[in-house]
Amino acid sequence: MMRTKIVAGNWKMNKSLDDARSLATEVATLYAKEIKQDTIVILCVPFPFLNPLKELLANSSVQTGAQDCSAHEGGAYTGEVSAAMLKSVGIPYVIIGHSERRQYFKEDGALLAKKIDQALANGLLPIFCCGEPLVVRENGTHEQLVRRQVEEGIFHLTPAEMANLIIAYEPVWAIGTGKTATTDQAQEMHAVIRRQLAGKYGEDVAQATPILYGGSVKPDNAKELFSCPDVDGGLVGGASLKARDFIDIVKGAEG
Repeated sequence: MMRTKIVAGNWKMNKSLDDARSLATEVATLYAKEIKQDTIVILCVPFPFLNPLKELLANSSVQTGAQDCSAHEGGAYTGEVSAAMLKSVGIPYVIIGHSERRQYFKEDGALLAKKIDQALANGLLPIFCCGEPLVVRENGTHEQLVRRQVEEGIFHLTPAEMANLIIAYEPVWAIGTGKTATTDQAQEMHAVIRRQLAGKYGEDVAQATPILYGGSVKPDNAKELFSCPDVDGGLVGGASLKARDFIDIVKGAEG
């Protein structure tokens, strides 16, 4: 099955609004000139920039996404942003369970499952992240950890709900470190996840679910990584803050 390639840029906590407008404009301009329309490109930006950039990109094929949402529907949760709020401003995508949320904010599988439910209930498409830190990779239990993260976060979903989910595998040891998993390591873990999905939901769901690679994707390794049979694109961090680099990575998804 040919799955649509997806490249999402995660800007994390960077840029001012003026800088964000400039970067998004440059990405959209380069996309229009250089990219085929069959690659989905998403900019996952800080909350204050979502509405301005969605309006800015209204006539572009570049889409917007949030970096998180609340596990709560609404109410007295100061500082939180609900999935319903994201839906109300027309944001289609949301990252859930990024390794930084797991590490710094102690988000566990039970909480992330609630966030997934909120996103899906409001018609958002979650990008669910999973992946292992260096110590787990080194002690050889990375497959067990990632399988547990997947099970805890999304295995309560129905097959129909799975059709609206994107998974991103992040080898945490390769994020922002300059290290990159080899293509063999990336393919191996993507295949582990896809086999796990097949065991739970059957081969059709497993083959239809996009799995993105999220560990130091760069212009010079994107094509090789994205050519792996089970790698369906990337969740790009630092390189998404430079329009030229980001578009060159998107080109890597085009084969």
